[in-house]
Amino acid sequence: MAHIEDATAESPAILAEVAPAHLPRPVLVANNRSFGWITDKICGIAEEKTPVWWWWCFGVACFVASFTVFGLVYLVSTGVGVWGHRSPVNWAWDIVNFVFWIGIGHAGTLISAILCLLRQKWRTSINRSAEAMTIFAVVCAAIFPTFHVGRIWYAWFLAPLPNSNLVWQNFRSPLEWDVFAVSTYGTVSVLFWYVGMIPDLATLRDRAVIKWKQIFYGVLAMGWRNSSRHWSNYEMAYLVLAGISTPLVLSVHTIVSFDFAVSLIPGWHTTIFPPYFVAGAIFSGFGMVLTLILPLRAVYRLEDLVTQYHIDCMCKITLATGTMVGYAYAMEFFIAWYGANPNEGFAFINRAFGPYAWAYWIMITCNVITPQLFWFKKVRQNIPLVWILSIFVNVGMWFERFVIIATSLARDFLPSSWGYYSPSFVEIFTFFGTFGVFSVLFLLFIRFLPIMPMAEIKAVTPQADPHGGSDHH
Repeated sequence: MAHIEDATAESPAILAEVAPAHLPRPVLVANNRSFGWITDKICGIAEEKTPVWWWWCFGVACFVASFTVFGLVYLVSTGVGVWGHRSPVNWAWDIVNFVFWIGIGHAGTLISAILCLLRQKWRTSINRSAEAMTIFAVVCAAIFPTFHVGRIWYAWFLAPLPNSNLVWQNFRSPLEWDVFAVSTYGTVSVLFWYVGMIPDLATLRDRAVIKWKQIFYGVLAMGWRNSSRHWSNYEMAYLVLAGISTPLVLSVHTIVSFDFAVSLIPGWHTTIFPPYFVAGAIFSGFGMVLTLILPLRAVYRLEDLVTQYHIDCMCKITLATGTMVGYAYAMEFFIAWYGANPNEGFAFINRAFGPYAWAYWIMITCNVITPQLFWFKKVRQNIPLVWILSIFVNVGMWFERFVIIATSLARDFLPSSWGYYSPSFVEIFTFFGTFGVFSVLFLLFIRFLPIMPMAEIKAVTPQADPHGGSDHH
């Protein structure tokens, strides 16, 4: 042993030869920006004078959102019959849109919670916007099942509250599970989003020069003073909320899939739905994150904070989840064939070659073929093309929900009850109006709140590493 130690001491070159290689880490904040620059850049978005483009976008979004308001008022005043669904398609655009918007919200919690627990530092520049997107998507999703009950003033019967009518919920129904899953998901998402913003709200409070802004941000900052005790409590609360949110990401869309999987309808009665719906939700969620982040990156010149590496990571996750969705599509046909159930076999042949074949092949094109382009680095580096492909992803995921619901119900067990569903103008305008609702909320968010977590971004810069400038490894 002594001989080995002597040899090592005399030959330091031996240690250099066996030392592990240090792979270069991707740069998460480009151009070596300072802490002050990061603070000024993110706070400046909320502090600067409201740009003209924001007012134009806000006006258009409010106009589009009015479609939903008028559509719902007309629905309540006239009756659910103004929607186009009727026997045999009693679930139509309303449930399609509900599942679509719930799926959009999944990427926000995934980026915030799961990637936080996995110590993926590239999430820091995009998690705040993704969390906001989650909350606004849940708001849009809640509209449709709430009004689908018909008598909106009795919607509170969905909650297990004592009432004089002795109406009690059927807790064996996944429709009732949805009420608890979505409400819990929305509540935890709001808490996660808000807790993460507290240090940044305090920064805006301290920088504010207008009285109402000092009061507004001061109330929201909840007395934050940047002390070590505050940071300790903050990090523990954030970690606990991340742990709570992680199973919610997997459970919410699993429960949504149970709405279909526990039925006996051909095309729905399958055990592949839970993982298939979760993968599809993450797929559509990341598509929406790209759709929102890339314009923000261009308008506010955030290329140093949302780098090409961030876009590559999001494109690769979209590619992975899109491939999972494509595998699920193939497995559905295999299961229908292997199960030797003629009704199941007919349901899937009817999807691909029946009266709704046009919707099915739009779904396949957007969800299976489109994400495969992300295999190519040149595609991932072409920002306008990535943005267009992300829109195709969301279009395809909406058609996926339409195909699952409409084609399975339009042709059920009895040919005498077959029909062809077409949406009414009220349904169409109500749905497109929800994009206005979503846009209004998101525009208000980017105008008055910090769109990125300053403290988390600073923590991933080289100057945050105490050994960054030394040779210690």
